[in-house]
Amino acid sequence: MRKEAPHTPARRTVLGAAAAVAGTAILTACSGSAPGGGHGGHGGHGRDGAPGPEGYVDPAGPEVAAAEKKRARGGRVREVRLTAARTRLDLGGPTVRTWAYGDRLPGEEVRVTAGDTLALTLANHLPQATSLHWHGIALRNDMDGVPGLTQKDIAPGADFTYRFAVPDPGTYWFHPHSGTQQDRGLYAPLIVDDPKEPLRYDKEWVIVLDDWVDGVDGSTPDGVLAELSKGMADHGGGGHDMGHSGGSGHDMSSMSLRTDRSPSPKHPSASGDSRGPSRMMMGARSDLLGGDAGDVAYPHHLINGRTATAPSQFRARPGDRIRLRIINAGGDTAYRVALGGHEMTVTHTDGSPVRHAKTDALLLGMGERYDVLVTAKDGVFPLTALAEGKKAAGLALLRTGGGAAPSASVRPEELTGRLLTADRLKAHESVALPARRPDRTIKLRLTGGMAAYDWAFDKKPYSPGQRHPVRAGERVRLTFANATTMWHPVHLHGHTFTLANVADGPRKDTAIVLPNGTLSVDFEADNPGLWMIHCHNVYHAEAGMMTVLGYRGQMH
Repeated sequence: MRKEAPHTPARRTVLGAAAAVAGTAILTACSGSAPGGGHGGHGGHGRDGAPGPEGYVDPAGPEVAAAEKKRARGGRVREVRLTAARTRLDLGGPTVRTWAYGDRLPGEEVRVTAGDTLALTLANHLPQATSLHWHGIALRNDMDGVPGLTQKDIAPGADFTYRFAVPDPGTYWFHPHSGTQQDRGLYAPLIVDDPKEPLRYDKEWVIVLDDWVDGVDGSTPDGVLAELSKGMADHGGGGHDMGHSGGSGHDMSSMSLRTDRSPSPKHPSASGDSRGPSRMMMGARSDLLGGDAGDVAYPHHLINGRTATAPSQFRARPGDRIRLRIINAGGDTAYRVALGGHEMTVTHTDGSPVRHAKTDALLLGMGERYDVLVTAKDGVFPLTALAEGKKAAGLALLRTGGGAAPSASVRPEELTGRLLTADRLKAHESVALPARRPDRTIKLRLTGGMAAYDWAFDKKPYSPGQRHPVRAGERVRLTFANATTMWHPVHLHGHTFTLANVADGPRKDTAIVLPNGTLSVDFEADNPGLWMIHCHNVYHAEAGMMTVLGYRGQMH
């Protein structure tokens, strides 16, 4: 067994340390949620309650309730209260007005044990509706947090209780699924401990990476989306690859792209449009990402809410074995991560264990997570998160002894050493997906481009009524064919998949699809409901690169 990890700094302390409470009734929200369901909408209905396709499992239906009963239980009920509100945050020099969970960045860590039931009540003190998505968790569908699909919005001034069993240990996180809100300060780690933890380590270091624009010189994520949505024509196309062989050419003003009540690029949210400088990314190139590295020129790159000029520090002793839980919460940036002077041993990706693999550096797309072990040396060492292709980096420090801290511009040699990507990992035998021929293959073509900013699947911008049908018990193969010149981190809600072209591939929920490339992933259809598939670039998703996987009902 591992040694007990000591308390980490304040921004990573455990939320909801209140004693466990009894009871199994689903809590209802104050915003008109359905009694006994703890939710505010039915998956058979689309935007604003319009009728959706019939014959699919309802997010609050009996199939979902039956699946929930089968999940690991026997633990405590962990009650947590969380408030989303406007606030001012110190990023380590720059001070910004933003939206966040409390007065810290990232939001306070929520920690439970596998088998617990989490009952988290979110109070919305924001000027617009919001939601919470539990990224990577195989949870009940009506708690997945997608307005217009699995629940109603949480209106300003209302609250809502998410209540679900947490079956699997691992490193997860949560964020809104409402407009561009995730690219503010609305995110936090969710750590699920293993009651039979097989790893031995002395301390844990939870590391959240983020690209930051909100509140800097008048910028907001809604303003960034509005600028991007105008397309490259208004910017001369200079320096940015406008190729979009799969593009639809639609006028953005005619699209119906966003989830229920999410802000439109033509109609910025209640926070107001950006009055700041252009945030259009020009000339960002990465061979690792297949060319174009990103759309947005972020003024700051953060690790645990701090800039590289005033980095956060993690203290340990020489010889300590440290578990790093690394989360990319960014909106538009892949990070190449290395710890100066140290070799990393990868133990998990996206919450699932892998056969241990040694490396100098990791690549994380938005939404991806990696757990690694390091044995701490004596001194002060830089943990650098290089914004891949963007000529910038975030920085944090590991301090085990005396000595001067490295400068903000430090680039440890490990960044150019052995680099590990997901396709080089093997699933641990405990989570390996047994070999089986797919019962169903769903082919999704990633389309769009910068010229019209018309990102989509199959040239069809998102609508809540979309359905790609599957049936419970099937082995399903998703094949993503990227017809664009951009890379896309694709995320599947409510399930984990394995990389189909990798023998004994790792179990993941988010994976990078390279430009003009194809990625196939396999998963078991074992969690009924309506589940999002989308690009985890916030701005690509909001432009329309989202769709829905729908379980067919028993009678259809």
